[in-house]
Amino acid sequence: MTSEPQPTPSEAFPWRHLARKDVLAGLLFAVVAVFGLWLSRNYPIGTALRMGTGYVPRLLCWLLLGLGLVIFVQGLREVGLRAAQTDRVVSFGDGSAWRPVIFVTASLVLFGLTIERLGLVVSILLLCCVGAVAARGLKPLETLLAALVLIVLSWLIFIVGLGLTIPVWPEW
Repeated sequence: MTSEPQPTPSEAFPWRHLARKDVLAGLLFAVVAVFGLWLSRNYPIGTALRMGTGYVPRLLCWLLLGLGLVIFVQGLREVGLRAAQTDRVVSFGDGSAWRPVIFVTASLVLFGLTIERLGLVVSILLLCCVGAVAARGLKPLETLLAALVLIVLSWLIFIVGLGLTIPVWPEW
C-alpha cells in the first residue's frame, strides 16, 4: 500500500481525450482560421456592396473559427458523456491514418500548381484522381463522375458566372 493519495477522476485532466478525432479536428480548424485572420489582417475589407480583397477571406476564416470551436466543444462534451466508455483515439503510429492527409494535401497542391498551365479540366481530373487514392475502395467510375460534376460546376461558377479568366484546356 502506498501512502500517496491517488487523484480522483475529477482532479486528473484526461489528456487522452484531447486525442479524439473531433477534438483534434476542432482545434485544427480553429488554428487554421486564426492563422488566416492573422495573414489577412492588412487586407482592405470594404463593405458588403463594395467588397475589398480581405472581405471573403476574413469572413471564411471567422466562419471556420466558429465551426472549429463548435466541433471542439462538442467533442469535449461527448468525452464527459462517454467517460465510462472507450473513446476513439487517433493512433499516430498507424501508417494508414496518414494516407488521407498525404494524398488529399498532395492533390490540392497539384491542383494549385497545374491550373494555369494545364487548365481547369485536366487540373480537376488530377485533383480527383490523386485525392481518390486517399480513400480505399473507391471505384474509378465514382471518381470520374465526381470529377465531371466538379468540372461542370467550376466552369459554370467561375468562368461563366464570375467571368474569371481561367484556362479551360491546356495551352501548349
